[in-house]
Amino acid sequence: MSEKLCYIGNKEPFEYTLSVISGKWKLKIIYLLACMGTVRYGVLKRNIDGITHKMLSSQLKELQGKNVILRRQYMQIPPKVEYFLSEKGKSLIPIVKAMCEWGKNHST
Repeated sequence: MSEKLCYIGNKEPFEYTLSVISGKWKLKIIYLLACMGTVRYGVLKRNIDGITHKMLSSQLKELQGKNVILRRQYMQIPPKVEYFLSEKGKSLIPIVKAMCEWGKNHST
C-alpha cells in the first residue's frame, strides 16, 4: 500500500475518521445533507428508511458534537429546526462522492 494512505505505527487519523463517520446512520445523514443542503428534522427522518426518532436524534447530536453538522433553531411556534453541514462536514463530501463512485462501478 501507498505510504500516503497508510499511517503505519500511527493509526490515530484512521481511528478518528472512523469515530466520526462509523455506524449505520451517520454516513446516510451526511450524504443527505450533502445532497439536499439545509434540511429539517422531519425531512431527514422521512428519507432514512428504518431509523427511529431516538436513533436519529442521537446520531445528529453525535455529529454536532464532532462539529460535522450544525443545528439552527428558530424561535417560533411551532418550533423549527434545520440541520446542515459545517465546513468540517463539507470536507467529507469528496469521501462520500468517492464511495458513490465506487458503488456505481462495482454494484453490477
